[in-house]
Amino acid sequence: MISFKNKYTYKALSLRCAFMAVLTALVATPVLTACSDEPDGENFYTFTGEMASDYITSRPQYSDFAAVVKRAKLMDMLASYGKYTCFVPDNNAFGEYLQRRGLASLDDLTDADCDTIARTHIVSTNMYSTYEMNGKEVHSPNMMRRYIPTSQGFDADSNAVIFLNTRGAHIYFDLKDDSVENGIMQPINQVLESSNGYAQDLLKMNTNLSTFYEAMVQTGVLDDIINTPYEDPNYDKDDYPYYDYSSDGWQERGWVPETKKTGFTIFALTDSLLQTKYGIAKGDLRALYNKACELYDPVYTSDVSAPGHDFANLSDSVNPLRRFIQYHILTRYVPGVDKLTPKILKVGSYNAALGFDTKRMNPVDWYETMLPHTMIKVEQATVETNPDYNIDYLQTAIKNERYINRRVDNIYPVESDWNRGQRIFDTVESDFDNDGLNAHYFYVDGIVAFTKDVQEKIQDMRIRMDFSTIFPEVMTNDLRQMGDWLHDQRNRDEDPNPKYGKDYYFPKGYLKNVTFNDNCYFVYRRPHTNFWSFEGDEFNIFGDYDFEFKLPPIPSSGEWQIRLGFCALGGRGIAQVYLDGVPQGIPIDMRVYLTDPQMLGISEIMPSSDNEGTNVTAYETVRKDPEALAENQKALRNLGVYRGPYASSHVDPNSGNATPWVGNWRTYRRVVSQQNMDASKDHYLRFRVASESKTGENNLFMLDYLELVPKSVYGVEGSGSAEDDY
Repeated sequence: MISFKNKYTYKALSLRCAFMAVLTALVATPVLTACSDEPDGENFYTFTGEMASDYITSRPQYSDFAAVVKRAKLMDMLASYGKYTCFVPDNNAFGEYLQRRGLASLDDLTDADCDTIARTHIVSTNMYSTYEMNGKEVHSPNMMRRYIPTSQGFDADSNAVIFLNTRGAHIYFDLKDDSVENGIMQPINQVLESSNGYAQDLLKMNTNLSTFYEAMVQTGVLDDIINTPYEDPNYDKDDYPYYDYSSDGWQERGWVPETKKTGFTIFALTDSLLQTKYGIAKGDLRALYNKACELYDPVYTSDVSAPGHDFANLSDSVNPLRRFIQYHILTRYVPGVDKLTPKILKVGSYNAALGFDTKRMNPVDWYETMLPHTMIKVEQATVETNPDYNIDYLQTAIKNERYINRRVDNIYPVESDWNRGQRIFDTVESDFDNDGLNAHYFYVDGIVAFTKDVQEKIQDMRIRMDFSTIFPEVMTNDLRQMGDWLHDQRNRDEDPNPKYGKDYYFPKGYLKNVTFNDNCYFVYRRPHTNFWSFEGDEFNIFGDYDFEFKLPPIPSSGEWQIRLGFCALGGRGIAQVYLDGVPQGIPIDMRVYLTDPQMLGISEIMPSSDNEGTNVTAYETVRKDPEALAENQKALRNLGVYRGPYASSHVDPNSGNATPWVGNWRTYRRVVSQQNMDASKDHYLRFRVASESKTGENNLFMLDYLELVPKSVYGVEGSGSAEDDY
């Protein structure tokens, strides 16, 4: 149990609605970003003495919900101190729910029904006001470990409200943000329901996806999903103790994940889209197969004459229609569009995706698909006119929406059909569910395909991946980007649910395509704004480790650099790197800074080893001279090093001031390999401890982000020529 030292309540925020149903806060009362034992002074609270349980039981209009919560044996929890958001359906909502199910009264509900209903309406880890429901879903899952979708709109009286599904469920305008000591109560007009079906059930029931669904069946891809266990029945988190460690002096505790699930994300094509945009009639698999041949035969030329290529062999691994379907599916579960790209953080003057200067660089993440050796690029369109190139990056894209395989930049400044990408929609028709136990599906506005243009142009770029996106289990089990980013927690909290969020370690066998020895601990540290870490989070390897993982696939064969981004600190260790079992150069010493003499040293471009602002100013000056900047990059490249990205930063959690990494002498990228690589094969990167005795904090080796860089990017030649510093 978490105890509060002060008793308080949250004052409701006044919201008004602007054009296009976008909610704007006109009363800028600060809101909670997390719940702590001692509330921050800038949040306006008054004493009420009422708990969530009191709120539900003392108001007659919620008696049905109170009865359900009691049968679910959760009322005692809501009577204890914590940080809850309760979506409270009134009795009218229950009356409509029972009628829809053909039930006469609450007595007809089973105990299991009550448990599901109660848990669906309670978020037990955070308090959310309507002001904070500013994305596509509530930022934390409910007690069923499902995310509640959100959107902004108007109720019947033209009040700006938050909708919680596509069926008209919304928070009552006059009753919103009613706070109690241990949470925020959000009265609603409907009983919320989440599908307990699987991918095969949801897709089959959606009659607007009949052609795509039939293609999944005939190619065997749906069977591959069905035959993948949704959850490991032998995994029990209680079988594993916690792991205590130190990282940069922080005394922290890592817990194993609560679940071990496998899931998928599907970008589905509607029948109307296929008909209208591509002339493929509903149910015409032959026409869809022909389209797949048009897209994939130029990529897999050697398979065109293979027997499995024929329409009679749709489930064969080389069949173009099977490849077509596979490329529309990610090998991880992503419950909403907000989770597809880095979280947007609002603190002080900062309002952007952490790790991205969103006026220069769109937030981007890369994900593997079911089609072997391929990835898709998911991008949020935030840049309008890039200040360095004076190019309209937005063009026909809708600002802040997400797109697949879009590329409009200084290399390809004109948007055409081949590079505009496919927009991802966050909702489907109100008649259908798109979130199941083992999969979530999105509608897209075009075919998603690994074409020649995607392979050779759109993905012929520097591929930067946060390590939290490399291992699918991190996202499927809802570990990525969780917790309170603004608060540090340096103590080893005995509570298995620390108030600011959890750090994790992964037992052997938890992560697919990852192996390590018994003397190794692999830890995921939750995001912090002030960490010198891309997207705020990082992985640490501890012990006498020998750690290997499968690299994300490269799009095409050729010469590639592999770079490791990290933060060098005195308490870190030394590791030898191997690619496919072959040692790569000298070991990486994570105690060496850019200002050390053997690196960049103190110079006109890095004049300080204790003031990042001074270094940023100096870099901005040199950056105006392409010749000087190119020479500096070349000098570092000869050492196998690149500075931290110019368009990435860390953020002060109080002011929101962002400091670009180019000014930090600890955050840089190390080239760990540069050689020809075969895109049709799996490649493995291995780290083995290289120090003769323990160094720093138990040989700590940091994995922050990975870069896969083709020669077309790093091999630029000529006077004043350099790789872009983003």
